[in-house]
Amino acid sequence: MWIGLLSVDGLFGDVHSLKEKRSLVRPVVAELRKRFPVSVAEVDHHDLHRRVKIGIAVVAADRGFCVDVLDGCERLVAEHPELEILESRRRLLAEDDVDEEPREAPYRA
Repeated sequence: MWIGLLSVDGLFGDVHSLKEKRSLVRPVVAELRKRFPVSVAEVDHHDLHRRVKIGIAVVAADRGFCVDVLDGCERLVAEHPELEILESRRRLLAEDDVDEEPREAPYRA
C-alpha cells in the first residue's frame, strides 16, 4: 500500500474578501475530487483572503499510480490562472514507512 500526499501553497491575485476567496477555492477542490480518486481540502490560511493551502491525499496499491495521480492534481491546480503556486510539496509513503505498531482488530465477526 502506498500513500501519496501533496500540498499546494498558493496566492490569489485580485481577491479582497474571504467570501471571494471561497468562491475561487471551492471549484478547484470540487474539480480535483471529480477528476481524481483523492481526498482534498483547504488545510491552511483560512483567515487570509489571498493565501490558500490545498492538501491532497491518495492511497493506492502501487507507487506509480500515486505519482500519476499527484502529477495530474498538480497540473490541474496550475491550470487555474487566478492562482499563483508559491510552493508544492509531495511525499510518498509505503505501508512499511509508517511508525505504528500493528493492532488487533477491535471487532470480531
